[in-house]
Amino acid sequence: MRKLVLGTVAAAMLATSGFAADYVMKVSHVVSASTPKGKAADFFEKRVEELTGGKIDVQVFPNSQLYGDGEEIKALAMNNVQVIMPSLSKFTSIAPQMQLFDLPFIFRDKQHLYNVMDGEVGKILKSKVDEKKQMIALDYWDAGFKDLSSSTKPLILPTDANGMKFRIQSSKVLEAQFKSVGGNPQVLPFSEVYSALQQGVVDGTENPLSNFYTKKFHEVQSSLTMSEHGYLGYLVVMNEQFWNKLPKDLQANVSQAMKEATALERKESALEDAKIMEELTKYSKETNKLQIIELTPEQKQQWRKAMSVVYPQFYDVIGEDLIKKAIDTK
Repeated sequence: MRKLVLGTVAAAMLATSGFAADYVMKVSHVVSASTPKGKAADFFEKRVEELTGGKIDVQVFPNSQLYGDGEEIKALAMNNVQVIMPSLSKFTSIAPQMQLFDLPFIFRDKQHLYNVMDGEVGKILKSKVDEKKQMIALDYWDAGFKDLSSSTKPLILPTDANGMKFRIQSSKVLEAQFKSVGGNPQVLPFSEVYSALQQGVVDGTENPLSNFYTKKFHEVQSSLTMSEHGYLGYLVVMNEQFWNKLPKDLQANVSQAMKEATALERKESALEDAKIMEELTKYSKETNKLQIIELTPEQKQQWRKAMSVVYPQFYDVIGEDLIKKAIDTK
């Protein structure tokens, strides 16, 4: 509401001053403005307007004010909104190669992840999205590595997962990942996960720290294993029709603003993870209700060996060459 009021005031001021923006860019996302994604979206608004001298009026709508999680891509295709930033999983039906990001242990660490995203593999994957002729892939934003959690027993070795029911997003890769360690994957909407864990419908799940903490899964899980086995991220995309209407100089301004916003988002994501880890450690010590497990390099290698057997199953869909390029990225 505050954003809408400010936007109305700004529009009135522009009208009375005889100046109006040449273009209006609506940015829609589904999370709070206080999240790393929300902060980066607001920063992007500010920088685009600065760099273009007000020629582009950017309007950010957080918390699904315009469109919900399942409506964004269709709204973008119709040019009802010009920029969205859904999770990478939302693009797997458009570009099946994007399932590369679901592969377990494909990224050695954060730097390797960013080198893949910002390098040849990231460009190839963005081009697969661009081929659909409705959107332009701008950049990758960060949600963080996923960790395993359980309400039945600590997950220290891959054999500990045998027979357990794990909640997953709809993903053939994630299904294969948990089956590789004897788990029983269950597809559930994210909004139902807390109650499913509470009622024992599922025993465990995988989440980045931000999801695990903000959705209070630590209240219904007895252990958290810092496995960092998987990854969750976002792809920022723009409506192709809108992009093509922009003059080259404004396209360059938008690209520059996005580059800066991406750097900010990744930094904020790392800061948030560190802060959440502090809170979870404090909660664990004060309540004794959550065991936080740091895997040894040897234990982590056992998980990597057990789960990475799924790679060949997706050579045809993702591309064996692309998977190997990602692994070999320095």
